[in-house]
Parts: sequence; structure tokens; C-alpha cells
Amino acid sequence: MSHRIDPTAWAALFTEARSQNGWLDKPVGESLLQELYEITRMAPTSMNCQPARFVFLTTESAKARLLPALMPGNVEKTRSAPVVVIVAYDSCFYEEMPRIWHNPAARDMFGGNSALAASTAFRNGSLQGGYMMLAARGLGLDCGPMSGFATDKVDAEFFPDGRWKSNFLCGLGYGDATKLMARQPRLSFAEACLIL
Repeated sequence: MSHRIDPTAWAALFTEARSQNGWLDKPVGESLLQELYEITRMAPTSMNCQPARFVFLTTESAKARLLPALMPGNVEKTRSAPVVVIVAYDSCFYEEMPRIWHNPAARDMFGGNSALAASTAFRNGSLQGGYMMLAARGLGLDCGPMSGFATDKVDAEFFPDGRWKSNFLCGLGYGDATKLMARQPRLSFAEACLIL
């Protein structure tokens, strides 16, 4: 499969899409969240390791559990978002490797090297979180990624057994255009890239 996507798709995914700070009071149904995951899970990870775990907070009570961990600027947009996703990763993702990778020995490779397992889980879990945002935009949802929170508090509240670890948060829903910030500058090719 090798072709360029339509310019309107680029706009929906990147050039016109915006990080949301406010939300319309419009629900996001469970079936749409399931569709979102079904698309996200098909994107590539190294050795098909799939360490990301997604916790969809859809109720006021679930989101309230998150509030004590947030920086003040993220409280209201978390309360008002129809869904807030805790994008996490499974620190023992390799337990699934015999089932999802063609060489079952991968389980022992990661299980016997905690530094490799940790970096692989975080790196690929972050990648999957990005895929989730692109898939959400492709499904007509807006995204509001957030990193202003205390991971230790989120992990203690939602993942007390210590196996899953929080990476970042992302509001999902239908954005309120009146609450958008002005688009901020982007680094140029010359500033951010090298061709060697």
C-alpha cells in the first residue's frame, strides 16, 4: 500500500487540527471508543510489542479521581472533556510476546533486561498514544493532549499494583472553537532537521 492521502485528510490530521482546551457538551459513545482502539491497535510498534494501555474516563466520578494529580491549568478542561484518556503502558508487556510475536523467545529477552523493557514500553507506548490521537481525529474527534500531571499520583490512584504506568493524558470529544488558543509557532525544517 503506497499512495498519498487526500489533502483534506492531511488537514484533518495535522495542518488544520488543533489541540483543544475546551469542549462542547456532546457525548462520545462507547462504540466510538471501541472503534478508535480497533484502528489504533493496527499501527506498528517494534516487534509488535503493543505496550500501550488506554483508560477511558467517561464519567464525572472517574474524572474526579484524576483531578488531584493535575496542574491547575488542566483541571477545567479535564472536567469538561467528554472523555479523558490515561495513555499508559504495561511495564510487563513482554508477557504477551509469545502470543503476538512470531518468536516466543522475545519474552525472555525483555523479561531478563529491565532497562530494555522499560525503554521499549515507554517508547512504543508513546508511539501508540500518538496513533490514538491521529485515529481519533480521523474519526471526527478532537484531542487535547496533556502532560501537566503527577504520574506518581495517577499511578497510585489508577494502577496501584504498579504494572501499568501513566504516560500522558488526552481529552477526547468535540472541541469548543471559542476556547482555542492562537496557533503557536512551529520550528522550521532548518531548525529541527538534518540531512546527512
